[in-house]
Amino acid sequence: MVKRFEMSKKAASLFVSGETLDDAFRAAREANGLGIVATIDRLGESVENAELARKSTDMYIQVLERIAETGVDGNVSVKPTQLGLAIDYNLCLQNLERIVQKAAKLSNFVRMDMEDSPYTQKTLDMFKTLRKKYSNVGIVLQALLYRTEKDVEEIIENGHGVRICKGAYTESKEIAFPKKSQVDQNFVHLLEMLLSEKARNNGVYVGIATHDHRIIDWAKEFTKNNGVGKDEFEFQMLFGIRKDLQEELVKEGYRMRAYIPFGTQWYPYYMRRLAERPGNLLFFARTFLGE
Repeated sequence: MVKRFEMSKKAASLFVSGETLDDAFRAAREANGLGIVATIDRLGESVENAELARKSTDMYIQVLERIAETGVDGNVSVKPTQLGLAIDYNLCLQNLERIVQKAAKLSNFVRMDMEDSPYTQKTLDMFKTLRKKYSNVGIVLQALLYRTEKDVEEIIENGHGVRICKGAYTESKEIAFPKKSQVDQNFVHLLEMLLSEKARNNGVYVGIATHDHRIIDWAKEFTKNNGVGKDEFEFQMLFGIRKDLQEELVKEGYRMRAYIPFGTQWYPYYMRRLAERPGNLLFFARTFLGE
């Protein structure tokens, strides 16, 4: 059991920067050195009490202060349940607003991560509330959910910034596309909406979060053919995944952002990455065997 745990921890280290804030900033500086901007995330979800939610909030305040002190080119991503959403809506909103306020004072940005479906509407409600007072907060939407097209329409009407991803949580077929091919097709459809002239004229800035080279190639061709400037969107990938492709996109003049997680709660993140992309198992095996 201990050996299995150590193997899992070693595997997770391939796309978790480490357990400490120092580890995250080391990874962020390395990414910046390659022309890649960063978004820093402290691992952990669904905290059990208000005190833990407060400590998570304090940690994000510290991350923002350190970004300002070090000059690292990056922002933060936060999970609402880490700030207390599973305990109390208003508690979470208050904690989130503290982070967004701090980021605004430091001329930085906060991305609200999207978790599984029980929290989708509550997360969007908090986002809408905060956007009435702050412009430095963005949201994440997931292509696997049926509802996301309507959410994208609302984002476009209001000109908000959004990260669009496929989605890493297991959802029922009643609310989500059951087949990967359907999710991929919807992802492209949503990108067509978010990269449209109307969306761009309204101020929408989209982060295309995928490692799928087919979707990336499609996005490159679509933006080129439709006059979308390389400064009007960005690609986003996970720390440690497809580093070659990340560097290639930078060399081609695209804006590239790496999602850099840190913390002791690495195991759930590790398992979700495997479920999301089973091909990582082969990647890990080759790494450990030195092939």
